[in-house]
Amino acid sequence: MTASGEEISDSPTPWVADHIRAYLDTDGEQGHLYQGMPTLLLTTRGRRSGKLRRTALIYGRDRDRYLLVASNAGAAHHPAWFLNLTADPHVTVQVGADTFTARARTATPQEKPSLWRRMTAIFPLYDTYQDGAERDIPLVILDDHRRAPVR
Repeated sequence: MTASGEEISDSPTPWVADHIRAYLDTDGEQGHLYQGMPTLLLTTRGRRSGKLRRTALIYGRDRDRYLLVASNAGAAHHPAWFLNLTADPHVTVQVGADTFTARARTATPQEKPSLWRRMTAIFPLYDTYQDGAERDIPLVILDDHRRAPVR
């Protein structure tokens, strides 16, 4: 539930839902590092349902910005969380015990190469996913509302 009492639906994928629950129950002490990689919780508003949806994702950093890859393991379609944030870029993020609002946007073609290298340094399979995908896998930048966006 949010502070306003709005219910949040967690990922329907069982292992992701378990990851989210452990993350929430321990303020990220369990789950922030998942198999050695940093993860955050991202809450988006469903583009069709209007309901809040939460998932756990690997993230990287670029100064004050958080980076996400909408790989969907290289599937032919974008993940639902990405489609949701393209419809409504206002998201809630939890990193460890810290929760904040952010604005999401897709990296421009000029920004993406250097940011992509940051993310593949964390999770090299992103390159494998991109090589096998018939779509350009988006890289998402989250600008923390508490800080002025860095460009």
